[in-house]
Amino acid sequence: MGQQIHSSYQAPWWLKSPHLQTILPTLLRKRPSLAWVWERLELKDGDFIDLAWYSRPQAPLVLMMHGLEGSLNSHYAATLVQALHTAGFAVVFMLLRGRGREPNRLAKSYHSGASADLAEVLAQLQARGQLPAAAVGISLSANLLLKYLGETAATSPLKAAVAISAPFQLAVCAKKLEHGFARIYGQYLLKQLKASYRKKFKQLTAPTPVDLSAIQTIYEFDDQITAPFNHFVNATDYYQRSSSAQFLGKIQTPTLILHALDDPFMRPSIVPSPEQLSPSVSLELTKHGGHVGFMTGRVPWKLGYWLDERVPAWLKTQILDSTR
Repeated sequence: MGQQIHSSYQAPWWLKSPHLQTILPTLLRKRPSLAWVWERLELKDGDFIDLAWYSRPQAPLVLMMHGLEGSLNSHYAATLVQALHTAGFAVVFMLLRGRGREPNRLAKSYHSGASADLAEVLAQLQARGQLPAAAVGISLSANLLLKYLGETAATSPLKAAVAISAPFQLAVCAKKLEHGFARIYGQYLLKQLKASYRKKFKQLTAPTPVDLSAIQTIYEFDDQITAPFNHFVNATDYYQRSSSAQFLGKIQTPTLILHALDDPFMRPSIVPSPEQLSPSVSLELTKHGGHVGFMTGRVPWKLGYWLDERVPAWLKTQILDSTR
């Protein structure tokens, strides 16, 4: 059984709305300009994944991944990379298949269950002596990371992992994005998914014809595109096989899960109980925080971001402090 730990995060009185927590960072947060070093990793199936490196000599390496339709421009990306770097880590940011500097070559794409891509990237890095000590997954990639950790169990090469705002039960989350205020998030993400599809298939021939105008929800997009293009029967099959909830009890890597109970992309019912977690997993729940928000600050013009403190601090206890 895993442990549910008390969180130090407290939302300011004016930031207790999950929607403010979710939306404001995207609109207001300054993105630092970092000197990335780009690399393209060739995959066994003929496709590729782009990596962006932010190095620090002789420092333990952390691999970081983004959420649905995320990139280095996501509000949490360069900011958390910079915070990890300041704490003493080197960082490699993995752009999931198709989210790199240009569309990927194959019809298949990144998705919530694409743990095989993470496994292949880690294997390539390990083979050349650049194995990350830890990995950080956010939103979609948090689910992907937890799935990978459960699949590999005792054979995982990672020493630690952090999963932030993970959609533990994909079917529940997809349906949540069809109702109430959450529908606004769902339509925003759907618009981005469609734009990425159009950009990609200007250069490629789609394996099956798709009428994008007829697709009105994330579920329909996953049912008609994500699932068949990635060898799932349908969206139900994709969600069932890819949801991380079923893998949490098998994880043997020290793992911290950070999750807000008011996450507007999800329902509180999907949050795993301590009985569903392995002893290697610590679940840190907060009452507020929204989806990858966790903002602090007494006034709107002086915002702080708790993740930039909590993630490096925890990884230091697992990686840096343990090696001294």
